[in-house]
Amino acid sequence: MINRIRAVRKDKGMTLADLAAACEPPTTPQTVGRLETGMRTLSLEWLNRLAAALGVAPEALLASEARPAPMVVARLGSDGAEALSRPREAVLPEVMLGDAVTGVLEVDATQGEYRAGDRLWLRELTPAETAQALNRDVLVPRPGGRFAFGRLIDRSADFVAILPPGAGQRQTVVRDPAWVALAVMLVRPL
Repeated sequence: MINRIRAVRKDKGMTLADLAAACEPPTTPQTVGRLETGMRTLSLEWLNRLAAALGVAPEALLASEARPAPMVVARLGSDGAEALSRPREAVLPEVMLGDAVTGVLEVDATQGEYRAGDRLWLRELTPAETAQALNRDVLVPRPGGRFAFGRLIDRSADFVAILPPGAGQRQTVVRDPAWVALAVMLVRPL
């Protein structure tokens, strides 16, 4: 098992010192850093203390080596979906811990029904499942590290047609996409 303490801590916007102070009883930032990096053994007691301080279930701090963690792969801005310069690990909401999520799209600028700050959790589809995604929102890679995001309105063996979420935008046709990822959950901060 791999620990995901650092990913969860960063997702919550906490520093090592913040997490150390939130532990009950408090500990030192150096200890938290050693637990994150594996320089100190992560016992069940430490796992429970850190999970309580982060406000997550203990299992959210562990990841399987067999299944890679989902990554934030793209950002939706006013000019459409763009690749991140460096993808980073995403922290699954507890309701999705068992689901096969493969990526995350972060919304930076309001587009259609999506607001800035939203996160869309994506699941990569098999070619046979792509037909079931018609009239649903998908993320599709394009050449040059770009993406197309929006409603899947048409598909064939050679292409997919995507209607972006913003008003007045024209459809995008992507020929022979490497994959298609379906938006399966929207997480909106309050």
